[in-house]
Amino acid sequence: VFLGNGPSGICLSYLLSGYIPYFKRDSLHPHPVLQRKLEEAPDVSILDQDLEYLSEGLEGRSHSPVALLFDTLQRPDTDFGGTAESVLAWWHETDRAIPHLVLGRNAPGGAWHSIEGSMVTLSRGEWMGLPDLPFKDWLKQKRRGLRNNRATAEDIAQYYQQYVVRKGLQKNFKSGAVVTSVRKVSAESISSHAQKDLQENSDSLWNFNERSTEVFQVDGFFKTVKGDKEPFSIYAENVVLATGTYDSPTWLGVKGENLSYVHHQLSALEEAVKNNSIGIMSDPVLIVGAGLTAADAILFAHHCNIPVIHVFRRRVTDPGLIFNQLPKMMYPEYHKVHQMMKEQSAACAGPYECYVSLPEHHVLSFGKDKKCIFQDKNGYQKVYKISMALVLTGSNPNLSFLPNNGIDLAMDSGQPVNAKRNPIDVDPFSYECTQEKGLYALGPLAGDNFVRFVQGGALAVASSLLKKANKNPP
Repeated sequence: VFLGNGPSGICLSYLLSGYIPYFKRDSLHPHPVLQRKLEEAPDVSILDQDLEYLSEGLEGRSHSPVALLFDTLQRPDTDFGGTAESVLAWWHETDRAIPHLVLGRNAPGGAWHSIEGSMVTLSRGEWMGLPDLPFKDWLKQKRRGLRNNRATAEDIAQYYQQYVVRKGLQKNFKSGAVVTSVRKVSAESISSHAQKDLQENSDSLWNFNERSTEVFQVDGFFKTVKGDKEPFSIYAENVVLATGTYDSPTWLGVKGENLSYVHHQLSALEEAVKNNSIGIMSDPVLIVGAGLTAADAILFAHHCNIPVIHVFRRRVTDPGLIFNQLPKMMYPEYHKVHQMMKEQSAACAGPYECYVSLPEHHVLSFGKDKKCIFQDKNGYQKVYKISMALVLTGSNPNLSFLPNNGIDLAMDSGQPVNAKRNPIDVDPFSYECTQEKGLYALGPLAGDNFVRFVQGGALAVASSLLKKANKNPP
């Protein structure tokens, strides 16, 4: 059972449906050491090879060796602007399929369905694609091109939904599912009624291994079209967590943050503009945070001529600031925001009207009178009257369905799970949780935050599950 039907879950479903990657004969990979290793066993699928051996020595923009391996097999020289074809050939070997079920709240595509459709992705369009259906080719069929090599969120949500249909994976997907609990139970404790179902339905998901003494019980409900809730209980030997990280926005934890004019999602600003509750003549909108969502909010407000006060804790030159890591040519709009942050601080007026930047400041409190108090690094305080506040400082996964909110599974088991600071502790070559065998974590939960890199985790999980199911060729 997989929880989450975003890109990670879709990619894993593809691999477990018997689609097996092999090194394409006569293809040449630009990495000579990897090429030599791939030539050693051309008849053995990538899933059945030693992933640690293949990925050794690879470098790139991810900390996960398997993520780098699968990415470079699909897009060999993409980081150098190249367009070399994938060196993988995909074979459909139905006898190697592993029955599975993908549970998701929305249609396949996960959080991509809740992002404003016209937003342009940070990653290049071709990096958003899944195995064996290049995103560019799919867009061409829609008679569309990529703007500045990037795609809109709406295109991507559609692509993921159609990928599931094109690859014939629909039977594995169940939408409208809300999981409320995942826990280990002893195989004996399952009611004899459930046991009987398991045995009779030999082709189904519930094909238990004779040796299993413990299985996972996954409880939850399906939301029906009428708005009813249909409860379910599913038993599985392996559960994959692929629920992403967009569930709960981070709060600052300051006084007045629960007042009605303080929001934690960009959509609140779009809504306020749409219903004319703020405009050119309003008091400024406060935007807190220095990530890409905060930048999107600034661009949106700038576009609507709405005044902005921008507060963030870091220095403008901090190398950890995402803007200092993005190539200017590819991201002109984010470069513009970064320039505004540098040139338009409250201390000195710059060329941009309607925008004030307060680097190295933090919010002390929000007042009922819409007056907001900030403090700088030297302890000096400033007060501004604002029309609304957007706190856009990241988000946390919601793992309330796991015992102790999944904290025991994290790298630091004293802190909540966080995609950037404290991901779930997994084995790097199987993505199985170190603390709980049979439980796997993929995507942001395991520290992989870009679509192009979540797919390596799916490769690792598929490889591990095929070994467990003993569906490996001799």
